[in-house]
Amino acid sequence: MQPGDNAIVRKWIGASLPPRITTLPLTRARLAECVALYIRAFSGAPWYDEFPSEQPVHDYFESFLRLDAFLGYIAVVDGKVAALSVGMKKPWIGGVEYYIDEFCVDPDLQGMGIGSQFLADIETDLSARGMRGMLLNTEESYPAYRFYRKNGFEKLGDLCVLGK
Repeated sequence: MQPGDNAIVRKWIGASLPPRITTLPLTRARLAECVALYIRAFSGAPWYDEFPSEQPVHDYFESFLRLDAFLGYIAVVDGKVAALSVGMKKPWIGGVEYYIDEFCVDPDLQGMGIGSQFLADIETDLSARGMRGMLLNTEESYPAYRFYRKNGFEKLGDLCVLGK
């Protein structure tokens, strides 16, 4: 059994919060829910991505699942996928890091602490696996930037992402 195979469960306190979040590995068994959540999350503000169908998103997730270095998580609230993190184990001189390529929380559940708790649960699992940290890209103008900063992520100097 791998360290990430066990669910991380935490109870919520407070009437306005979901009663329970369970963090699990992202597997094909919940892939359809993950695809639907991803489309719902990124179709709205501030991204407004357009998806002609679910198939390209499904294929995108499948390409991650086939990677030897794949590492993904889901947060389940009341039996439904409420958040997801899709990424990979990234080697680095100082040890292996978790590179988060996609992260989202159901828009209807944002602002309830689910994303922060989900990140904390992921960090607990990564630590158990001996991984050294988490890394991701976002834009400073997006609300996600403030969310990640609030959750302990730091801007890495003048790092810029280039493409061709």
